Amino acid sequence: MSSNAKIVLRKKPNKEGLYPLAIRITKNRRSTYQYIGHYVEFEDWDEKNIRVKKSHYNSDSLNSLLSQNLSEANKALIHLQSEKRDASANQIKKEIFSSNNQFTFFEISQEHLDDLKQAEKLNRLSCDKAWIGFIFKFHKSKQLTFQEIDERFLKKLMVYLKSKHSLSETSIMNILVLIRLLYNRAVKQKIVNKELYPFGSDKIKIRFPETTKVGLTTFEVQNIESVQDLTFREIHTRNVWLFSFNFAGMRVSDVLKTRWSDIYDNRFHYRMGKNSKILSLKIPKKIIPILEQYIVDKKNEDDFIFPELKKADLKNAKDVFNKLKTANKKFNDCLKSIAKKAGINKKITMHIARHSFGNIAGDTIHPLMLQKLYRHSDLKTTLNYQSNFIHRDADLALDSVLNF
Repeated sequence: MSSNAKIVLRKKPNKEGLYPLAIRITKNRRSTYQYIGHYVEFEDWDEKNIRVKKSHYNSDSLNSLLSQNLSEANKALIHLQSEKRDASANQIKKEIFSSNNQFTFFEISQEHLDDLKQAEKLNRLSCDKAWIGFIFKFHKSKQLTFQEIDERFLKKLMVYLKSKHSLSETSIMNILVLIRLLYNRAVKQKIVNKELYPFGSDKIKIRFPETTKVGLTTFEVQNIESVQDLTFREIHTRNVWLFSFNFAGMRVSDVLKTRWSDIYDNRFHYRMGKNSKILSLKIPKKIIPILEQYIVDKKNEDDFIFPELKKADLKNAKDVFNKLKTANKKFNDCLKSIAKKAGINKKITMHIARHSFGNIAGDTIHPLMLQKLYRHSDLKTTLNYQSNFIHRDADLALDSVLNF
């Protein structure tokens, strides 16, 4: 007897009340089902025309996927009928779908997250895992193929992220960058045809909005240095912030990883954690009193200067990451009260130490030297960053017109 394949909506809903789509394989009046991995409202299914109704937000992509899966199943059936005439419905299903092994977007996403974990890039891991979570909330299924990620899908995703989760334009662009990275990975692995690539000048463009970087002035930094009536925790926070500022805006993770052995010959030698660049800087005079406050707790030359990582399990990257993350949050909380006591209305965080150095440096330091101090790999990155703090030429141009 003949066998056939058909798209059906199964009548048993999941816990969310959605109904699963499946391909039904029938042979000798016996059927088996291969679930596609997508669920829809019962009202969104057109039983007569065997398709998802336009009332579903993703109907076009789903119908395209259903058509593709059914076509592949029928092609495989024709081949199997000529080769294995006595195969049962279950055997036919196994033959068809074991040979149709296609990695989904979320499977490639998990590979990416596993790679980050293996490389101990835990900050990036935390961010990308959150971004992927938003994509899953939007799609509501882990059975998302790269063929489904077209311009329409991405535009709907962008609207969803803004309307349902109130994400900023920058966050939305970061999610698109991650999707693009994973799509390129899928193209390289020949999971999806490059011709379907949804990004580019004539397709989806990734454009980050311009942002304003706010740094403290010399006067405001002096206020932080001299403010009185600080608690012990606030004094410690100020020390860490000033240590960062005086070394050209070191990242807080690098500050807390600083050891006494990194300081010798009146210089500070350290390897930047983000890109492993090595830098050697003279010890500014203002750093010496800060170091003197912590030398009493020095156990040996390899000991950390600041206490946050002294009890960390250094063989456990996750433990180190969590302690750094917790410390940064506590510092930022303390900086709010320090700013208030110092009479500063700007929002101060640990990262503002970097912006403050850039703001005070302005255009007085050659870009190549700033590139070295910032530990940027590309001079263009330095120029783009420092452009936020260079105002002299614009001010002079304005004055030349208005001073009459």
